[in-house]
Amino acid sequence: MLASGLLLVALLAFLSVMVLMSVWRQRKFWGKLPPGPTPLPFIGNYLQLNTEQIYNSLIKLGERYGPVFTVHLGTRRIVVLCGQEAVKEALVDQAEEFSGRGEQATFNWLFKGYGVVFSNGERAKQLRRFSITTLRDFGFGKRGIEERIQEEAGFLLEAFRDTRGAFTDPTFFLSRAVSNVISSIVFGDRFDYEDKEFLSLLRMMLGSFQFTATSMGQLYEMFYPVMKYLPGPQQQAFKDLQGLEDFIAKKVERNQRTLDPNSPRDFIDSFLIRMQQEQKNPDTEFFLKNLVLTTLNLFFAGTETVSTTLRYGFLLLMKHPDVEAKVHEEIDRVIGKNRQPKFEDRAKMPYTEAMIHEIQRFGDMLPMSVARRVTKDTKFRDFLIPKGTEVFPMLGSVLRDPKFFSNPRDFNPQHFLDEKGQFKKNDAFVPFSIGKRNCFGEGLARMELFLFLTAIMQNFRFKSPQSPQDIDVSPKHVGFATIPRSYTMSFLPR
Repeated sequence: MLASGLLLVALLAFLSVMVLMSVWRQRKFWGKLPPGPTPLPFIGNYLQLNTEQIYNSLIKLGERYGPVFTVHLGTRRIVVLCGQEAVKEALVDQAEEFSGRGEQATFNWLFKGYGVVFSNGERAKQLRRFSITTLRDFGFGKRGIEERIQEEAGFLLEAFRDTRGAFTDPTFFLSRAVSNVISSIVFGDRFDYEDKEFLSLLRMMLGSFQFTATSMGQLYEMFYPVMKYLPGPQQQAFKDLQGLEDFIAKKVERNQRTLDPNSPRDFIDSFLIRMQQEQKNPDTEFFLKNLVLTTLNLFFAGTETVSTTLRYGFLLLMKHPDVEAKVHEEIDRVIGKNRQPKFEDRAKMPYTEAMIHEIQRFGDMLPMSVARRVTKDTKFRDFLIPKGTEVFPMLGSVLRDPKFFSNPRDFNPQHFLDEKGQFKKNDAFVPFSIGKRNCFGEGLARMELFLFLTAIMQNFRFKSPQSPQDIDVSPKHVGFATIPRSYTMSFLPR
């Protein structure tokens, strides 16, 4: 009895100390941080947030506390930036201070600060520089990769023709095509569309990506120190991520056995060669773990964001047949029906270019961006943000900033057209983020979206089993990612 009583007293004392430390840490910077709702120990601002609608919850807090405010996700202290002015001021005007990488708890279960996307400091700089240079060497943003996309578009068109107009879920048609483009760069080859391992990889990517957008995914963001040990859908997300890492590791082992240092075949070979060159450097960032996880970063990001954007785009075009008709007219006039679309065609196709931009704006793939972190104590506006504080640049609030888009909640390509019908740029178009940690795959993504969409629309018109007015284009989930609703469609030859 005495022992159990002492244990209970010790436990209560420990919990009391933890509560006091938590309150002290939160109060320490209250006078300097941007305003925000008062957090509770351990749970932070959980009671003020709806995990089903986390993005909307944060936007509503912004309406109350201003475009720069502080929120606590569990014990995580986050500074949230809303609107074009605040996001640009941080990520561009103070780019170095806001260049650190924050948490993405689901992915951090695997990456733990390794790989090009989720690393910090010198590691992030070296891996980013190497990745950009190596991808360029393999045709990234050049004529070579355009031909590769055109070739893959041919395979995709054939797959759509084989459906013979039947109503079909386009999800894995699109992810297979898009994934094969990045696969040809990082692995040196494409997958056959019927390859069972390939389909399994795509399901793993889709599953873990979708989890980050769900209510449970947002709950995990707040309470991952405990939830990572508990049963729940997060365990399936971990299993999916582990499966992807295992696949990449096997690819790396295969390349190691057959490596010719004088003739790199793909991104993996180039990294292995750099590893050999830096064997005697004790501070090198070129080692096996960074190779596997950087390759996974490229494979994952190069698959999910573009294919999900295309999937959302098809749904929006079926909802707005007038937009689809105008794009068909422009394709027929500029490209015709007897040759493949070229990336240079987009200069003569302002409406199609505006339509693609509007799909990206409306689809808003990463509405809260990938979290940033300030690299030192940072004065921002009238606030002092302590070193290490995480930052959410709310890209969705920029893409829907009413100062830059007349009807931000409506899908309307006119947002990117001037009075003469010519394409116009918009400073609030930031789907790839901005600043030092922006998406360096932006050039490839733009090329893929244009070439895949125009090739498909050159050959098909879209039909939904529902009438346009009954099509629901609101997202299924909005969290770290935006996930469109599942649907079927028919590809009818033109």
